[in-house]
Amino acid sequence: MFVIGSSYYSFQGDIKGPKTNALLGNIGYNAGVLFNLSTDLDCKISFSNASFFEKNEEKLPGASILSKGNNSRVIISHDGAILKCDEAFFYENKNFIEAYGNVSLNQGDTLSLNSNYLEYNGNNKIVFAKGDVILNEIESKLFTQSIFFDRNLQRAYYDKNGLMIRNGTDSIKSKTGTYFANKKRYDFKINVNLKSPKYIIDSEELNYLIEDGKSFFYGPTYIKTKESDIYCEIGFYNTTSDIGHFIKNSKIDFEEYTIYGDSIFFNKNDNYASAVNNIKIIDTINNTITTGHQAEIFRDIDSMYVKQDALVAYHTKTDTTYVHGEVISIVGKKGEQIMNAFYNGKILSGNLSGKCDSIHFDQSSGIAKLLNLEKKQENNLRTIKRPILWNNKSQITGDSIYFKFNLKNNAIDSLFVFNNVFIIEKDSLELGFNQIKGKNLRGNFIDSKLKEVDIIKNAESIYFLRNSENELIGIDKSKSAKIKILLDEQSIESFTKMNQIDGKVYPEEKFDAKLRILKGFYFREDEIIKEISDLFKGDKKFKKIKINQLQN
Repeated sequence: MFVIGSSYYSFQGDIKGPKTNALLGNIGYNAGVLFNLSTDLDCKISFSNASFFEKNEEKLPGASILSKGNNSRVIISHDGAILKCDEAFFYENKNFIEAYGNVSLNQGDTLSLNSNYLEYNGNNKIVFAKGDVILNEIESKLFTQSIFFDRNLQRAYYDKNGLMIRNGTDSIKSKTGTYFANKKRYDFKINVNLKSPKYIIDSEELNYLIEDGKSFFYGPTYIKTKESDIYCEIGFYNTTSDIGHFIKNSKIDFEEYTIYGDSIFFNKNDNYASAVNNIKIIDTINNTITTGHQAEIFRDIDSMYVKQDALVAYHTKTDTTYVHGEVISIVGKKGEQIMNAFYNGKILSGNLSGKCDSIHFDQSSGIAKLLNLEKKQENNLRTIKRPILWNNKSQITGDSIYFKFNLKNNAIDSLFVFNNVFIIEKDSLELGFNQIKGKNLRGNFIDSKLKEVDIIKNAESIYFLRNSENELIGIDKSKSAKIKILLDEQSIESFTKMNQIDGKVYPEEKFDAKLRILKGFYFREDEIIKEISDLFKGDKKFKKIKINQLQN
């Protein structure tokens, strides 16, 4: 037995005899000597095989030199690790090894390290290797030019560029990296680039779990696939299942639209994405921007669902139409989209606004429908809150309201109100209300502005007649088959009664207050939508969804 660090040597094998050199003081053995570590010295490095053994105190003070033979290599062991090389220098007092040529360090059957050169400290079990370094584990290989490996912590580190390949598919480059053997995890930093057959990830910091291909990234990160470009500053992606979660300034850019959100979940296999908090979906094909705080997108069926302050903005060359609802769904391809705004639906387009229970828009026909609200109890009276429009100072209600859009320019072309039509407008001096009611209504738009309205069938009206100096002439109350109304920028300019059945002009002082209101009168001035913020009045206050930090 040959014991390093003891007071005796015991040799096994045929010793052909020592060689001495008077000048160098060399002592050498050329015998295929076997060296074994004593059981009471587990902290010491032991040599189990070497063809040549020598000392050269002048050149390598304190070192034992071991070299390979024709058919064997130097074999060194320490605490479960086996080191093989062509030549090794062992510093007995320091319990330190320098290994040269075709170096391999094996730790059990799960981890190995190959290099041209290696240093090993038996006291702290720190390894340094350089020159064509390859760190092998069951599912991955790391290629670099130099590496540190702490066997106590089971941690390897490189700082001069490295390339990791997993199962021959995923490859990751970075300037620096740390490998945690117990966790089978890599932490890559600085200029990180991950490539797989399906995507490319560029990041400043990326943590990678070898067993399942999960990636966690921090700092500005770009993910590119055939179908999408993704950006975030904190995120997760499973390279095996193609499922990702992106938070902090996250964005997914598809060919047809771009999704923004504080948190975005993405399943590439199902072409599905969900997002929460500060969502914005820009549809460049249909010229729409959809916002909200919760959304689901199904690309395979061309559909999305948005809620919590949900809003769709339809942009044209001349105007923008905003649609709001508690829940908004958009389904279909370009030219065939169907949009539904459910519950507390509202619309705003220039000087035109409205609200109802639900809004339905069919892009193929260009028709938008404002549908009836349910009955609500107000002031101990059961009142039907019908769909309502405001056009400047005019209020229009009915059981249902339809808009027709011009399919060429997407501008509002015409208006239809069905059943129980009622138009209310304050008199210019607010002495009362101009009122027109009937069964149905048809209106025409010019340059997205309502200019002409026809009240069809069973028309009734109360109108404050004024001269050019805005002096009151009288109050007209009448019934007719039809009424045509012309509007200017602000209000009713004139109306013409057709096939009048009866009517009378009253002096103001003789027009009884009880006669000044038509049956069904319901003025809803406090609900007028004047700006975008008004679209959200009456909604439940939104609380941002808590976004949990990613755990790796």
